[in-house]
Amino acid sequence: MQRFDARVIGAGRAGSAIASALAAAAWSVDGPLGRGFDPATAATGTDVLVIAVPDGVVAEVAQSVEPGDAVVLHVAGSLGLDVLAPHPRVGSVHPLVALPDAELGAMRLRGAWFATSGDEAATTALVDAVGGRTVPVADADRVAYHAAAAIAANHVVALLGQVDRIARSIGVPLDAYLDLARGAIDNVGAVGAHEALTGPVARDDWATVARHLDAIPVEERAAYSVLADAARRLRDEVPA
Repeated sequence: MQRFDARVIGAGRAGSAIASALAAAAWSVDGPLGRGFDPATAATGTDVLVIAVPDGVVAEVAQSVEPGDAVVLHVAGSLGLDVLAPHPRVGSVHPLVALPDAELGAMRLRGAWFATSGDEAATTALVDAVGGRTVPVADADRVAYHAAAAIAANHVVALLGQVDRIARSIGVPLDAYLDLARGAIDNVGAVGAHEALTGPVARDDWATVARHLDAIPVEERAAYSVLADAARRLRDEVPA
């Protein structure tokens, strides 16, 4: 496994987790660095410069750094490589995993999927260092890729928040439903989403759907209805 020197700009959850994971893989890591980094030397004296800041300021940070010998990478899922101008060697490595804090995030990076583009040597070395898996995603597809990521993580969490609210209203703990949710996800992995769909919509039992809507709080009905319609679309799809 090729080991590089890395410098990480961005002391938030992503930057801290990546710096910790690379250090644990025996890379020499400088950072994570906060706002006080030196833009004149940030891309010199290291093999890889990782910009791990919010998407909206990646271009600003990249432009502030004077080009040097380092390959400059960003970890923003929705952005292409154009935001890393004017650096001659660039790439992106977006970890397809939620990073709730630095310590747990570093653990979650082990074996994670990474959407990559750009400099193959640097991106492959970084992903290999944490035992990850790469999936190339072209610049033109990055926003759609990131939308799917938001659905898979953020929207699933929001959906479980709805489960928790309804369950608590009748005195049932969320834990009672989490194994059900885990099993459903495992079923998707085993047989695909179309075949994994169960429940009243899969059976075309709209009378039960209507009873559900009557039983849950008014403020929960819009989300339930939208997702029931999404389930209907999935049921009616021709499997690929």
